[in-house]
Amino acid sequence: MPTDPVALNQQGMIALRQGDAATAVRAFTAAVAADPDAAILHYNLANAQALAGDAAAQLEALNAALDRDPYMPHALLARGKLAEAQGQAAAALADYKRLLAAVPDHEAEAAGPGFRAGLAHARAAVAAETASLAARLDAVIAEAAAQAPPAEAERFRHAVDVQLGRRRTFVHEPLVLNYPYLPAIQYFDRGLFPWLPQLEAATPAIREELTALLAAGNGGFAPYVRYPRGAPVNQWSELNHSDAWAATFFIEHGVPNPAMAEHCPQTAALLNTLPLFDLPGRGPVAFFSLLKPQTRIPPHTGATNIRSIIHLPLIVPEGCTFRVGNDTRPWIEGEAFAFDDTIEHEAVNPTDDLRAVLIIDAWNPFIGAGERDLIRLWIRELDAHGQGLTAFSGA
Repeated sequence: MPTDPVALNQQGMIALRQGDAATAVRAFTAAVAADPDAAILHYNLANAQALAGDAAAQLEALNAALDRDPYMPHALLARGKLAEAQGQAAAALADYKRLLAAVPDHEAEAAGPGFRAGLAHARAAVAAETASLAARLDAVIAEAAAQAPPAEAERFRHAVDVQLGRRRTFVHEPLVLNYPYLPAIQYFDRGLFPWLPQLEAATPAIREELTALLAAGNGGFAPYVRYPRGAPVNQWSELNHSDAWAATFFIEHGVPNPAMAEHCPQTAALLNTLPLFDLPGRGPVAFFSLLKPQTRIPPHTGATNIRSIIHLPLIVPEGCTFRVGNDTRPWIEGEAFAFDDTIEHEAVNPTDDLRAVLIIDAWNPFIGAGERDLIRLWIRELDAHGQGLTAFSGA
């Protein structure tokens, strides 16, 4: 018998294909002795032991392969199947989960039919176990969670969903300024914005002014996405310089628009009474946002988490939706909500009618008045030194 591990491995593979378990075991055992650090040789020995019907030796060889390459996909699949055949469900699921985490979708698609079938089996096993656990938890936890304060109950339910794989944890992904230690909350609790009822009460007047503006055709609406030539537009290619998503501003980067105050005096007057995001050169921002029929604003994140974005839905055809992180909601006319736009969000108007929303910004409610003063001083000095941050937009 040769002593070169490559030649021994080749001999063992020929014996495997011929169904000669004894010869394959001898060849791979010798190959492992010649090159004990090669994970693939231990894996091939495991396959030979499986052909020989020696489950204990197969497991030992698979463990040896995974000692050397802990994320070796074929070894994880084989050990998971062996554990499953022996009735060790927990061990099988652990290997299946590690396998699925180790193999990206594009690699799975490029794999051979046998391995793809193994991946499908692993997915099905994990999904079945997750569904069983979810049913148990849902039955046991629902009543207990109902007794907790609403915010605590919601966070607890979300934690359970994350553990079950039913929910993804989203984090801040600001494009300009990431302010540390702020909670990554998708939709803020209304109680943090006690002035929202004042805004909502003005819905009929605001909508009437918007409707008149649209009818007159003099609202100055322009494409919201306006990247210059040569800029990387990424997901914005379909909306760049397109009026499918259009806006007209009452206030842009803290600068009022006198024309809009003239066209929509009640809305402008209301905005002057609200505690908006007052950071010179950056905010507040307040504008009418139009989303034309059959238009989707792709997933994206905003500039900074030091502020929050408020939507007041004005014209909303049934079927329009808005997603922040894991939570997708319909807009409801006259019902305002606040969210963190540095968490991935998107908007969809799948209808044949126009959707219109008033969008404004406010400070992140977890930043107090003293800290806001510090932030204003910081940004002012950055600007004075020529190192100012890019102006913030809000959507």
